[in-house]
Amino acid sequence: MMKKKFIISLALSLLIGKGVENLQAQNETRKFTLPTPWTAEALQAETPLPEYPRPQLTRQQWLNLNGRWDYMANPESETPVTASIPPAFPANPEKILVPFPPESELSGITRKSDSCMWYRRTFTIPQEWKKKQVLLNFGAVDRICTVFVNGEKVGSHTGGYGAFSMNITDFLKSGENVLVVGAYDPNDGRAASGKNSPEGDYTFTSGIWQTVWLEPVEKQYISHIRIVPDVKNSRLEVTAYTDEDALQVVASTHTEGQEISQSSGKSNTRFYLPVPNPHVWSPDDPFLYDLTIQLKNNKGKIVDEVGSYFGMRSVELKEIDGIMRPTLNGEFIFHLGLLDQGYWPDGIFTAPTDEALLCDIELAKNAGFNVIRKHIKVEPQRWYYHCDRLGLMVWQDMPNLWYPDGNDSVAVRKQFREELKTMIDQHINAPSIVMWVPFNENWGAFEVTDITNWVKQYDPHRLVNGNSGFNYAPGYRKAYGDPGNGNFVDMHHYGRIEPRAMPKPDEKRAASLGEFGGKGLFMRGHMWPVRNDAYEMMLNKEQLTDTYVMMLTELEQMINYFGLSAAIYTQTTDVEHEINGLVTYDRQVGKMDLNKVREINRSVIECTRKR
Repeated sequence: MMKKKFIISLALSLLIGKGVENLQAQNETRKFTLPTPWTAEALQAETPLPEYPRPQLTRQQWLNLNGRWDYMANPESETPVTASIPPAFPANPEKILVPFPPESELSGITRKSDSCMWYRRTFTIPQEWKKKQVLLNFGAVDRICTVFVNGEKVGSHTGGYGAFSMNITDFLKSGENVLVVGAYDPNDGRAASGKNSPEGDYTFTSGIWQTVWLEPVEKQYISHIRIVPDVKNSRLEVTAYTDEDALQVVASTHTEGQEISQSSGKSNTRFYLPVPNPHVWSPDDPFLYDLTIQLKNNKGKIVDEVGSYFGMRSVELKEIDGIMRPTLNGEFIFHLGLLDQGYWPDGIFTAPTDEALLCDIELAKNAGFNVIRKHIKVEPQRWYYHCDRLGLMVWQDMPNLWYPDGNDSVAVRKQFREELKTMIDQHINAPSIVMWVPFNENWGAFEVTDITNWVKQYDPHRLVNGNSGFNYAPGYRKAYGDPGNGNFVDMHHYGRIEPRAMPKPDEKRAASLGEFGGKGLFMRGHMWPVRNDAYEMMLNKEQLTDTYVMMLTELEQMINYFGLSAAIYTQTTDVEHEINGLVTYDRQVGKMDLNKVREINRSVIECTRKR
């Protein structure tokens, strides 16, 4: 039964069928440039993306604010950066479907270059939340955000990829409340933006692009947690953060409803939870433990309780047969992955549904890959949750800035470092993330050696790849090049797989082919209306598949005889002009024989286990 389900998913037949049904049922999707199987569902939803957005810090009570908001762009008033009061909206404002960015077709706006964006909606606090503190949470807003409740300014936030919260309790009133959110995105390349920038290849997006929600808490509550697996000592390091120090924290782990252990400590101070005979997490066996954390006040009363999960696994670099290799739970497993950029033709930066978000991960898993390189984008936390539970290792890129130099370089570089720290802090608990990648191909690269060292010291439990593809130069400024440190010698190569083009391990670092492949295939009726291209074009599905199989066969030689330890194929899906994906941009058509892809991938990975 599992094998049958696996093959059906691999062939994408369910998704294709669902897409056809939705297209027939929903006339609205006909005006979309390239609808996906989930476009109609997203349009029909009263509350798009209704799932709780923070799986490793859950609470029972919450209110999702996604849906139709009033929208106004570039008013003749102060920008969200300087505004002290919200602007007046017209009598009949445009409507936007949050959380889809205004440049996307799903948003209902589909307009570019709205550098100043204003959003408005009303909400009513549930009766059972009375006497509670109320937090307003944002998954992400690009790029500078200011929040007003009932006409009063609550606060501001800077950073396009980080989640943030504001306590709006003092600004609330009985009955209906008015929330206004201003967003300003100069799109100047002087902030962490990745390809979502003036130098990027694809449609630029801005504004609210992840879920917005409310939740009630007591005066003292757990703002965030840090959990670090310690397999060697059969324990989990736990830290629960609160505004007040030295409150009692009780952590318990369980599986299938049975408690395994319990331990207590103080808030803002790490303590350890025993995990006897740990069941380790791996791509072959992505076992997750459930975790409950309670916060008690000075009288011993429980004032907050959050649900979470964790995976027990260790990540290291070891010398094996005289070659430095990455290991998971002490075993070298070749990292064979897909470059994944997380773009969508209907939502651009925002997946239309949670099922859509899951689809790309399932594609990688079912095709036999064990890694996803999340390329210069930080996804919603549910994306990492799906990788955790399905068993995909993740290389997490930091979205690069483009222009780190100039008169404001000190401020620009400082902001980049702060956002790098935020990315690590907010995703440090994900067992799937095994490596941080601060820079890609010298794009906006600066102080790479120092930043690589800092990341390794800040999170010693993961690998660090300081500059993936250091052999590529950006063209517009001098390349930083190989930082000389970190855990990988990482080069990119889109030509023939041969020894002279491969990175070589050294005495401290493993060798990684951070990008390769890029083979394209035209699929009429499923391409973005721009000039389509790839590094090399194939004639048909059979040639594309056979070419991939041959490249992997050659890679196996590089593993066995030239010390290669990792390789990332470009890419999961087509993205606008790039047509080098395993599937089309609309996720409607598979472009390779995925059974053959899975077979060769598993054979290559398995050969490394014998070393």
